[in-house]
Amino acid sequence: MASSSSFTSLACLLVAAALLLAAMPAPATAVPWGQKELHLHVYWQDRASGNATVVTVAKAASTNTSTTRFSAINVMDDALTVGSDMNTSKIIGRAQGIYVSDSIETSSVLMAMNFVFIDGPYKGSSIAIFGPNFIEREVREMSIIGGTGVFRFARGYVQARSVWLNPSTADATVKYDIFIRIDEP
Repeated sequence: MASSSSFTSLACLLVAAALLLAAMPAPATAVPWGQKELHLHVYWQDRASGNATVVTVAKAASTNTSTTRFSAINVMDDALTVGSDMNTSKIIGRAQGIYVSDSIETSSVLMAMNFVFIDGPYKGSSIAIFGPNFIEREVREMSIIGGTGVFRFARGYVQARSVWLNPSTADATVKYDIFIRIDEP
């Protein structure tokens, strides 16, 4: 009789453990079935001087006296490169879109842009990025809200880190780490 009781206790313990495991949420890093996760990085080359790739298209009269350039609307067609040096690194895409200085108190811009890939394995595809870019932070995070081509139905986020800034011209190089989930082909 003791062996039957032990077997019943063991069976109850196994059922309880299975129920507990089934009730636990999946870790945040789990990739749903039918999807894969990619980690890419590119360098965003924003040039306001010389052969400018970003221009201010609208601003309020108070923008010139604002320490945050509040209300400035900029349109960009910036190079995306493999490395940080704009002069020697291969261009693999363009960052096309707008950014708006949206804070009176801090250096923050609302980014709405597409990373359009023109070379490499993602040529012809794009990633849509939207969100706040708090410039004074070391790492800034924005949402991936979609894409085209290989990145159709994409979702994820990017982390931006400033690599180089010329304060007198506002020219900048920013590294973008891209964490993206896409459907398996």
